[in-house]
Amino acid sequence: MRRLIFLAAAFAVLTGAGAAAVSAQTFQSFTCADGTRFVALLDPKVANVQIDGKAVALKKRFTLTGARYTGRGITLTMNKKGTLLRHGKRGPTSCTQM
Repeated sequence: MRRLIFLAAAFAVLTGAGAAAVSAQTFQSFTCADGTRFVALLDPKVANVQIDGKAVALKKRFTLTGARYTGRGITLTMNKKGTLLRHGKRGPTSCTQM
């Protein structure tokens, strides 16, 4: 009987932990002032971005406020002032969540 209770408790903990890990990821769609549109899956350490028909993984970088993700010529900055996207040789453009 004790073993059954232990297994049930272990199962509850494991399924609860799996749900917490899934809820930490959030899809967000953005549209920018220059017409760029992209979708981002934000994790604590990486942002997976779908932009210009390509998937790009952006690593999280150190910042004092907000979040900054960079990789392959793309920088995504999010803070209280808003969201900025630097993409290729284009200048920074402000983006809003759809």
